[in-house]
Amino acid sequence: MRLALVLAGIVTLAGASSARAEIAVLANGGVFKVTAHRDEGDLAWLTLKDGGELAVPIAHVRGYVPDEVLEEVVAAPVGSDLHQLAADAARRHGLDPDLVLAVVSVESAFRPAAVSPKGAQGLMQLMPGTARELGVADPLDPASNLDGGARYLRALIARYDGDLTKALAAYNAGPGAVDRHRGVPPYRETRDYVKKVLDRSKGTKAASKKKRS
Repeated sequence: MRLALVLAGIVTLAGASSARAEIAVLANGGVFKVTAHRDEGDLAWLTLKDGGELAVPIAHVRGYVPDEVLEEVVAAPVGSDLHQLAADAARRHGLDPDLVLAVVSVESAFRPAAVSPKGAQGLMQLMPGTARELGVADPLDPASNLDGGARYLRALIARYDGDLTKALAAYNAGPGAVDRHRGVPPYRETRDYVKKVLDRSKGTKAASKKKRS
């Protein structure tokens, strides 16, 4: 999973696309980088960024998202449906809600249809393979994604005996990288990711305490 996320507003399927590169998101979770797309009858023709065209049934195309990088980190408004869903998923799997909210904030900026250049999807940026292992049929469904992501994060925390720093590093770079390096890998992206999540989690908790006092 990556910090840099594709801006995730699903746009209309009808008509031809602009020249700007986009990502086509399929109903089965597959993604393709495209430079153009057009509808002909029941088929959507995708002009692939790496060359060639691919025809898929229009019914199998969930939508298109701009192939842009989103650097900002935002929080869901307290009381919003996504905020509540994330908090509920955290409690259901024995996690601190502020931690899960921080992960969602950094991973996807609370955009349910976020798709990374590597194909990670949804609020907690689940890779297709991870989503299948977790039994998440639709990674772009907020409730399913949050439940799967929370279960995965809980499993990583257990794997590293409660070491949250290692667990977050594994969530970002994969358990293999953490195991090979016996700790947080020397990747700037991963180190920045862990810091952002921990800082945001602490900030959310401090803000909540201040509000209650």
